[in-house]
Amino acid sequence: MTVIEAILLGIVEGITEYLPVSSTGHLILLSRALGLAETEANRSAIDQFNIVVQGAAVLAVLGLYRNDVLAMLHAIFRWIGGIGRLPLVSTDADLRLARNLLLSFLPAAVIGKLFDEQIEHLLFGSVPVMSALAVGGVAMLLIAPAVRSRAAEPQPAAQARPTGASLSALAAISVGFAQCIAMVPGTSRSMVTIVAALACGMHPREAARYSFLLALPTLGGACIYKGSKMLATGGSVELLGGWVPIGLGLVAALVSAVVSVRWLVGFLGRGGFALFGWWRIALAAIVGTALLQGWIAR
Repeated sequence: MTVIEAILLGIVEGITEYLPVSSTGHLILLSRALGLAETEANRSAIDQFNIVVQGAAVLAVLGLYRNDVLAMLHAIFRWIGGIGRLPLVSTDADLRLARNLLLSFLPAAVIGKLFDEQIEHLLFGSVPVMSALAVGGVAMLLIAPAVRSRAAEPQPAAQARPTGASLSALAAISVGFAQCIAMVPGTSRSMVTIVAALACGMHPREAARYSFLLALPTLGGACIYKGSKMLATGGSVELLGGWVPIGLGLVAALVSAVVSVRWLVGFLGRGGFALFGWWRIALAAIVGTALLQGWIAR
């Protein structure tokens, strides 16, 4: 992997990570198109990089939502009695939000650990990605009118809707199981968690916020897990061209993710959803054509 290829993959990761279009799917397709997965060893290495680079997107959300994260941490330590007089303010709502995010994270943590190798071996390919993009695109077009209608609600009605802190434990766990669907590349973690949060009654803007905060433990955990495997094997780093392209790819992902998140919150708050459905369907059609012509590997 060259520096240019790493930066390109990083930019695509940052832009697509929080859009409901599947960053992993885009990275798999791009890495195949660039010829970075020609051998089994190269494929394994680049697939690991495609997960590790998500760590930069985690940092972007951590920076943008730092006040929420600090308030939750303060509430947790205050609850366990391990914090004194710090210049931070937290409420019971912050503690409930932290609880719900933990409950939503647990299903993916357990299922991902149990089936990580099987998922990577069977589903990290162009055909599964194409199929998931198409199915997800149709689903988004079908629910787009309902999302647009909810986003247009007057402010009092929007404020009366559930938030991440007001979800029941069962609802939070249901969002977590929905997130597990996104283990199929091309599905999109953002899409399924936002849709699940909308199904729980949230406003689109609040659903996006909950999805982004849930990305912190989910993507952070996956990044640490895959990163440790890269360090343990050592050979993956060499196949990826060393630490320089890896580091530059992470920086590119961080910068582009900040821009992407800021734009997406406003766009979803206005009910924008159909655009992503059309993009997924169009990309699936392009991938299908490329597969038939032999331009990209399966």
